[in-house]
Amino acid sequence: MKKVFLGICAIAICFSCKDNPVSKKIKETRETVSNSTNAVKEINKMGDDLKELQKMEPLTNEELKEWLPDEINGMKRTGYKAGQTSYMKIASIEATYTNEDKSKKFNFQVIDGAGQMGASATAGMRMMFSQDFEEENEYKTRRTVKRDGNKAIEEYKKNNNSSNIQLMENGRFYIKANGTNMDIDETWDAIEELDLDDLG
Repeated sequence: MKKVFLGICAIAICFSCKDNPVSKKIKETRETVSNSTNAVKEINKMGDDLKELQKMEPLTNEELKEWLPDEINGMKRTGYKAGQTSYMKIASIEATYTNEDKSKKFNFQVIDGAGQMGASATAGMRMMFSQDFEEENEYKTRRTVKRDGNKAIEEYKKNNNSSNIQLMENGRFYIKANGTNMDIDETWDAIEELDLDDLG
């Protein structure tokens, strides 16, 4: 009886250990099931949303250019590209901003999910945002977050203090922003200066 009790205690200790491969596998399985459930929910919701988006007119290059700010948090616009994906009938714009001594750079891209092609192009991105994950190593951190009701993916590279943020705005606009020599908070501050609500 004593041997059985000791065996049970050993198994319990084994499972309680954080680095134990069995408990790690259980955690991974739980996360996979959770992400699969989220993906199914997103697919169901996405069907109706995509129908609505397909009926909408994508923004024109002129509308996207008018929306672009000249300056963001003390960084001036140094260049932009509009209509890079227009051959696929997808509205998009990309812009770059730098501070005076060029030590910081903020770059972002916006893809409009309106129209037949835009809705299809952003569908896969929406699936990506339905996942929940968090990872960290000595070089970077990567995780999903919720900000102002929108799901986002944050990635921060520790060795060169650069960050990457991806999000969907109002279920229509996909935004990808990169901050060079900018941490996550600084990059979020720059994104907030974009006035995404004014996009449409």
